[in-house]
Amino acid sequence: MGLLNKLIGNASEVSSEKLTEKYGRLLIENEVVELGFKLLRDTFMFTSKRLILIDVQGLTGSKVEYKSLPYKNISRISLETAGTFDLDAELKIWISSENTPSVSKKFNKSIDVYEVQKYLAKKIM
Repeated sequence: MGLLNKLIGNASEVSSEKLTEKYGRLLIENEVVELGFKLLRDTFMFTSKRLILIDVQGLTGSKVEYKSLPYKNISRISLETAGTFDLDAELKIWISSENTPSVSKKFNKSIDVYEVQKYLAKKIM
């Protein structure tokens, strides 16, 4: 089921240690990775200071875009939970006063999306 979830775009959790080892050069002084998730090729991680989105592009994956979203710029969040026949839940994040979500990530049922939402709410409120 893990590979199927990745293929359909559901995020699975990755340890802070692994993310720090791989993406530590993105972090500033006194910033630590607190929570992270991986899709098939993309990664997003919540640090002590911001949300970092890592978007692997192209066929070879050699081009990578790193987006940094400070928590102070997140204006609202939305959580859509999995239904009876749904395999995933979705977290949406709006930046500033945008009308559509800037970030939309799906989570499989192995992730407690309520805890992810609670974590993010503590950071932005």
